[in-house]
Amino acid sequence: MSQFFRIHPDNPQARLIQQAADIVRQGGVIAYPTDSAYALGCHIGDKRALERICAIRRLDEKHHFTLICRDLSDLGVYAKVNNSAYRLIKAATPGPFTFILQATKEVPRRLVHVKRKTIGLRVPANNICMDLLAQLGEPMMTTTLIMPGDEYPLTDPLEIRDMLEHQVDLIIDGGYGGLESTTVINLEDQTPIVVREGCGELELFVA
Repeated sequence: MSQFFRIHPDNPQARLIQQAADIVRQGGVIAYPTDSAYALGCHIGDKRALERICAIRRLDEKHHFTLICRDLSDLGVYAKVNNSAYRLIKAATPGPFTFILQATKEVPRRLVHVKRKTIGLRVPANNICMDLLAQLGEPMMTTTLIMPGDEYPLTDPLEIRDMLEHQVDLIIDGGYGGLESTTVINLEDQTPIVVREGCGELELFVA
């Protein structure tokens, strides 16, 4: 059965953040709030945890996984970013955007899109996320918490507990989540392409 932490969205309790980071490091799968919807996350290098997330969401190898990052310092490590893309990302983060970029060799192969060799990266505007990532000292693999067959993400932490308490190791209650996922922007080429419209303003990316 999973643990259940109520963490304050504005002033996250350091003790609980530390415990959550330990669970991730030890191979746990967590459900946690972001600045858009609730998400599932695990350690970037943990194959078994990733397989558990794929089983929960019934994802195949074509799914585009995302690394959730604490700040822009992680971009150059995990993605190939040109100057124009960097400027756009800097202007839009932190915020509810996922950027599709060419992955570097630092990204585990199982997280890279099988055909396009890309990875999603994002920097959220959420205190719980920021504190957790700072405690981890590295990005976390993540995907939106949408159950198979559903159109929208789960929003109620208590409902998440009812549905997933035997499938994840930790559920973080940071209040109700949103119904929209992030806006996804492909920045592989010079011209930004809006892949999915969700949270976030599009003015920066639309000519």
